[in-house]
Amino acid sequence: MKKSFLQRLLLTGLVIMFGFSIAAAWENDVLGDGFQMRYVSQPKDYSGEVRSTIIRRLCGCKTTAGIKSGLLYIHGFNDYFFQGQLGEMFNIHCYDFYAVDLRKYGRSILPGQKKFDTRNLKEYFADIDSALTEMENAGINNIILMGHSTGGLIAAYYMQMNPHAPVKALILNSPFLDWNLGKMEKFVPLVSALGAVFPNFKIKQGDSTVYGESLEAEKHGEWVFNRDWKVSPSPDVTAGWVRAITKAQNELKKHPYGIHVPVLLMYSARSYYGDKWSEGAQNSDAVLDVTDIKTLGCKLSMNVTPVRVNGGLHDLILSSPNVRMAVYDYIFKWLANK
Repeated sequence: MKKSFLQRLLLTGLVIMFGFSIAAAWENDVLGDGFQMRYVSQPKDYSGEVRSTIIRRLCGCKTTAGIKSGLLYIHGFNDYFFQGQLGEMFNIHCYDFYAVDLRKYGRSILPGQKKFDTRNLKEYFADIDSALTEMENAGINNIILMGHSTGGLIAAYYMQMNPHAPVKALILNSPFLDWNLGKMEKFVPLVSALGAVFPNFKIKQGDSTVYGESLEAEKHGEWVFNRDWKVSPSPDVTAGWVRAITKAQNELKKHPYGIHVPVLLMYSARSYYGDKWSEGAQNSDAVLDVTDIKTLGCKLSMNVTPVRVNGGLHDLILSSPNVRMAVYDYIFKWLANK
């Protein structure tokens, strides 16, 4: 039986009482410009010590009719929160902005850890719960959850498994709802089965740098980020990671319309399949199949608003300036009607 959010909150409280989950003090974040961060020590897992990181930027707006709004953002695979403009835009629209660097990602990486590894996406639920509890303690009573790519999968899975979470709406930015491996996709069940027995077995992801080149300021994009926390080409994964992703995707497919809050589903107008960078990569999703995103995403909830973004990259808010401003326009017009 699924635990209610209240039950999980009580369990989190017990963990904190016994000293296994401790939030550090707020300090200035590497992004500067009003961003702050704090670490949250989480219970040990199969890899030893783990922690998550909460990042925030507060808007300073006065509450209206007792409503205080906030957004929690979840990054994707081989990623971390560095999209400062996203936080600024939500602040402008009177949302306190929060993000989480999940365990073994970005700010949360500890020495000796295998970056980005997981054996079950439910491992991240505690990281999300910690951030949501932080937001509730700050008096935020209108919480929006947003996830990109694997973070979109995690956010959708979390909402399906936690229907009583204090989240009023879900925004998905190119969510990773299905594999995009062509002929190799037939081997996913075999690798997933292998992951149950040999979770650390390495799986090569390929050598493509197309998406990375589309983002990097010194190549064809405009973004600067920590190359130790976001690398190109994408690093090897494990059979356990493949199993974790597949299980979450299958759970969403087995239980259509299982999310009970409104969903804004955003995806690029086209996918890019070239092995080398070309102009087409700069206005397409070079990671996922956009048709799969729309088809599967529209079955997540009875209340889904699909938005097809012309010229969008895989991470829509890292697209060219005119495209990402259109994305923000979609988001805030949608939220205004919620």
